[in-house]
Amino acid sequence: MIKRKTTVEKNNILKEIRRNATREKEVVQALKKEDDLTWKEDRVVYIEEKIYVPNNKKIREEILKRNHNSVDVGHPDQHKMLKLLKRTYWWPGLKEDVKKYIDIIEPLPKSNGMDAIVVIID
Repeated sequence: MIKRKTTVEKNNILKEIRRNATREKEVVQALKKEDDLTWKEDRVVYIEEKIYVPNNKKIREEILKRNHNSVDVGHPDQHKMLKLLKRTYWWPGLKEDVKKYIDIIEPLPKSNGMDAIVVIID
C-alpha cells in the first residue's frame, strides 16, 4: 500500500481534519474492510489516496473557499473546481457542495450587457 503526504500539510486544513473524528457511515464501513483503498494515518482517513474530509461545514467551506479564491487557480468554474478538489480530497456530496458554492458565487453580475471581466496586469 502506497501512502502519501501532500502539500495540504502546509495549511491548517489537516490540523482541523485531525481534530474532527466524525465520520459518515460509509467511511466507517470502508475502514472496516481493511483493504488497500482506505486507510487511516496520523488521524487522517484516506480513501483511494484522497483525504477524507469529515462532515464538518466549517472545514468543507474552507476547502471550497481556498480552492476557488486561490491566486494559483484563478476562480475556476464548477467543472474545473471539482476536478481540482478531487485530486486531493473526497467526501460524500462533494460534487453537490461544489455546485452550491459556485452557484452562490457565479454568475458574475452583468455590466452594460457584458458577463465577463478582463484583467490586464502590466
